[in-house]
Amino acid sequence: MPAQVLSTPTCFPVYLFLGSVLVLVSAVILLIPLRNKPARYSATPPRSVSPDLSEKPKLPLESHGRPSLVALLTNVIPGSRRASTSSASPVTAQSPVINRSKEEIAIYGDFPDYATLSGVPLPKPYTEFNIAKALPRPYRPFRWAYHQTMSFKKMEPDWWLELENTYVTRIAQRKELYAKHGAGMLQSLPGSEAATKEVMEMALQFLVARYPQYFSLQPPESPDVFVNRILGKEFSIRSSSPLEILLENVPEDFAITIRNQETGEYEFRAGVICSSLGWNVASKIGLNLKQIHEPIPDYKEKMSMSMDRYFSKMPTNMPIQRGSWGLEYLQPLYMPPNDPHAEYRNSQNPDLKLEDVFIRVDWQTLRRLPLSGAIVFNFKALFTPLAEVADEPGVPAVILEVLENGKRNLMEYKNTWHVEHVAKPALKKWKEEQVQSGLVSKEWEVETLEQYPLFEGWMEKWHKQQGF
Repeated sequence: MPAQVLSTPTCFPVYLFLGSVLVLVSAVILLIPLRNKPARYSATPPRSVSPDLSEKPKLPLESHGRPSLVALLTNVIPGSRRASTSSASPVTAQSPVINRSKEEIAIYGDFPDYATLSGVPLPKPYTEFNIAKALPRPYRPFRWAYHQTMSFKKMEPDWWLELENTYVTRIAQRKELYAKHGAGMLQSLPGSEAATKEVMEMALQFLVARYPQYFSLQPPESPDVFVNRILGKEFSIRSSSPLEILLENVPEDFAITIRNQETGEYEFRAGVICSSLGWNVASKIGLNLKQIHEPIPDYKEKMSMSMDRYFSKMPTNMPIQRGSWGLEYLQPLYMPPNDPHAEYRNSQNPDLKLEDVFIRVDWQTLRRLPLSGAIVFNFKALFTPLAEVADEPGVPAVILEVLENGKRNLMEYKNTWHVEHVAKPALKKWKEEQVQSGLVSKEWEVETLEQYPLFEGWMEKWHKQQGF
């Protein structure tokens, strides 16, 4: 005999519905800690390998322990804003989660949908990209008046990790440096395991989404192999440490800072750094922000407290970017303490040629990881011949102004003196030529360019030079 079907009252009391939901949610809260065998993989990774959120628990990002009843309700009740699975963030800045337990993080498994978790969308596919021709965007982070500030700008999600035609040689150089310097370049302290795994997975998801013609995760339903078609290699994700996977596939450096629960300060707990000048991982690992930045002029007096506050409040959906710069003899990539190349900075070589003077830009991003709550600082060194700026409107004038009138202690820290006897005359010549040709108005007072950190006409020049 078939079971009797009960008709639903037309005016079902709302309080009965909410009461049922409350009972259900309470049961879920009690059962969550018992899940000590989390699924190893997410259903599918993003974009070409996009995630299936229906099989992933959605713990609220606002939770600082067990999920709050209110937060879980917003994921259960239809129409909830927080239940959205769109890769575009529907939320505003929110208080970061910095103390999830290992068990809570493990519930998400491998390769969860970090775009939704963080509120930062995955990049659009760059299908016309050609690794053999690609050039970095011509960053010119020169400012006047020049003060010691962090000069942050909102990060562009499409450009978190930027590849260019030095990819193969740079990866080989990084591996060679690591073989020689080991722990001087790569370390992870206890307690950083979740954060290193998280940033590795986010980086691989980014590469697959941005450059699908060159990268993929296999198999799509439970990825454990990263396919790198530029290098012609496949990498077993679980047989190497996350930082080693980054070292061999991403030509950028990563420094992971984690909040000390006792002191409240952020400390450098893990990193792979292959392009530092005057320091390395071994000399900074374990230090807090104040200790790391101790050599930087005016940091303690002008930036220390604000940086500590910024780190404590930084949300996951508001990553930032900035650039620092210097002038170098040749292209020193990795110069740890007491490196022989540093000797070139102690004198002005009378035989120095203009073609041997390079602008070095360290293009940097800073972002909060959504699960571990760690903050990752990543950067890459970009070298440009100084002569490249000769036809870039206003750029020679701004650089020259900083070299001639920048605050003494800042310029000593920037350490450009060893090439200034060649750089300054060239910059002055180009500045005058730009005025004479009408490229720059003679009435223009030198200041930070309106297009900072780029310059007027940069896109046309960039596309023309790389051919796409």
